[in-house]
Amino acid sequence: MELKYLKTFKTILDVGSFQNAAEKLNYSQSTVTFQIQQLEKALSVKLFDKIGRKMIISQAGKDLLPHFDKVLETISFIESYGKSFGNMSGELAVSMPETLLTYKIQTALQLFRKQAPGVELSLQTKNCIAIREQILSGDVDMGFYYDIGGYNASIQTEELSQFDLALICSPALQSEDRDFITPHKRKSLCLLTDDKNSIFFTMFSQYLHDKGIIMGNILELGSIEAIKRSASSNLGVAFLPRFTVDQELTSGILDELVTEIRDPRITAVYSYHKNKWISPAMERFIYLMKETL
Repeated sequence: MELKYLKTFKTILDVGSFQNAAEKLNYSQSTVTFQIQQLEKALSVKLFDKIGRKMIISQAGKDLLPHFDKVLETISFIESYGKSFGNMSGELAVSMPETLLTYKIQTALQLFRKQAPGVELSLQTKNCIAIREQILSGDVDMGFYYDIGGYNASIQTEELSQFDLALICSPALQSEDRDFITPHKRKSLCLLTDDKNSIFFTMFSQYLHDKGIIMGNILELGSIEAIKRSASSNLGVAFLPRFTVDQELTSGILDELVTEIRDPRITAVYSYHKNKWISPAMERFIYLMKETL
């Protein structure tokens, strides 16, 4: 059994098909098929089942996948052992919310690219719930996100930093619409968000519920920048990490509204699967994130 057969198997799962794996690995599709057949022959199991025109991973494949991961991680460790940062290689898949990626970690990314230019870094933006699921499924090496709890014994988590939240609006917002203290009010304003599953949207929605304040509508936008522009255009209010709106608050493009939220903060954490080997690249990325956040 050759190591490259395991890598081909993993690539098929990562990219979704034999054809896509062949393109990524610069093989012919027949070569990919041959390698999987040889791997199945060596293991005396079927790794894929043909369902219609698709090849779907079999139960045996699912059972063996964690063991294949361990073998590939061990080889990666052996190959990386003793290398300096500049000689590190391999792949590193990281997931995090848009707010952290856009506003907080650019310095860390810049340093990582200088210190580990041989590492192929893949960054994904997801909400915190999806990131937690990616870690459990092994779709990413690690995640940096806001603490939402609900972890099981398979996830290792460490706290990084706490960030303040702010309710923001346009300077043109009328005074009667700025009151988010008095309970049982109905407002014609839109509540702006990039994701109804975000932790800060959930926190503020709970606050409104507890206060009996009813908003006119929820406007779900595609990005934090779209939210800020919409808020400054007086389309509604938004509850966001303060670091995403510091510049606009300082320049007067946005105003901050007062609330009675008891602890308007969120905690950034990083997590990885307990069975995940901490590669030199992963260790360096964590270190830079700690220094940045």
